[in-house]
Amino acid sequence: MYRKVETMDYFANKQATLQKSIDWWNPGKTKQWQIDGVDVVIGKREGYYFYDVDGKKLMNAHLNGGTYNLGHRNPEVIAALVEGTNYFDIGNHHFPSTARAQLAEKLAACTPEGLTYSIFSSGGSEAIDVALKCARYATKRKKTISIKNGYHGHTGLAVSLGNERYSKPFLSEGSPHEFVHVPFNDLAAMERELARGDVASVIIETIPATYGFPLPTANYLADVKSLCERYGALYIADEVQTGLMRTGKLWGIEHYGVKPDILVTAKGLSGGIYPIAATVVNERAGGWMEEDGLAHISTFGGAELGCVVAMKVLEISQRPEVVKNVEYVARYLRSGLERIQQQYPDFFVGIRQLGVVMGLEFNHPEGAKYVMSSLYKHGVWAIYSMLDTRVLQFKPGLLCDKAYCDELLEKCEAGIKEAAQLVKFARY
Repeated sequence: MYRKVETMDYFANKQATLQKSIDWWNPGKTKQWQIDGVDVVIGKREGYYFYDVDGKKLMNAHLNGGTYNLGHRNPEVIAALVEGTNYFDIGNHHFPSTARAQLAEKLAACTPEGLTYSIFSSGGSEAIDVALKCARYATKRKKTISIKNGYHGHTGLAVSLGNERYSKPFLSEGSPHEFVHVPFNDLAAMERELARGDVASVIIETIPATYGFPLPTANYLADVKSLCERYGALYIADEVQTGLMRTGKLWGIEHYGVKPDILVTAKGLSGGIYPIAATVVNERAGGWMEEDGLAHISTFGGAELGCVVAMKVLEISQRPEVVKNVEYVARYLRSGLERIQQQYPDFFVGIRQLGVVMGLEFNHPEGAKYVMSSLYKHGVWAIYSMLDTRVLQFKPGLLCDKAYCDELLEKCEAGIKEAAQLVKFARY
């Protein structure tokens, strides 16, 4: 017999929520945001806006790393989920599933040539772990090369790939026999490590997000893939933040003519509604499934309701009108940002961009922190790059319209003006 569940208090007292977060959730993170002046507990959210429970309205130009590519609570995604609940639940990871099979077929059709099997997870970090395991299986080697100041998540293997800020507290830096970090865009350093002949895989975010979106130099990624082929390693494209049309193509790696051995997608695949991630592999990397399909399992990986959501996300993201809109938003915002840059050329010194993946560069060691704080006051949420605080991660959505872009540019101009003045005052 079912009992009525206790109703959630959606409009709980803000200070009580903050105190409970300190007491029972994450004291350090909660306190740090208060120190940074970001006094927010998210309440209502819709489209590319969210609201503090006290009513402050914020334009979302971070999108939680691209999770909200299609906006908060996208009506089509919610409708797909609701319809799915008439038939599906999480499902059973042991058995074949119509939803998983259909999503896997669609991913094979829309990812680069040669990628065949999809292995589902509940989040990006888990999906990265799966990618490394597949590369180890295929090559019978353990070592992985990643980029210095890169980021690939926080789980067991993934955390060792990134900056020591995330691995060192948990004694997960990894040995040099397993994890090696080389500078981004340094092909010579990459070849030195690959030439040792003991590397299972190279993993690269197509445009490293937490490092501030530095763009790959001409032919760098293609040359890395060629080196992988020469020395027997697999190439893993981390498309968690650059995939799903954010760059103007469904996968950022397509811009660089690279056909990876493994591709990882997450965040936006969820539609911001239901957690799901996928590791899409070629037959070599997925060969373990012919030998022992139970060698890797995930209870919530490929939850059937998540598959329903992901299929709707893929369909929306590939619509011709959405592709055109991404191109428009990228051009329009670039033009507006350049006008702002001309007003403050000594402070706002660069725009790193591919599609609606943007990093705004400031001429101060912590310039992006100043800008983040000022933008927040003016009603825009964008976050500084954790591993390069000169750069602001600026991530508008795929479905923004002109009115939204105009409002965003107006508030950015005011916020950057204020930050430039604060930095100038701080210097003197």
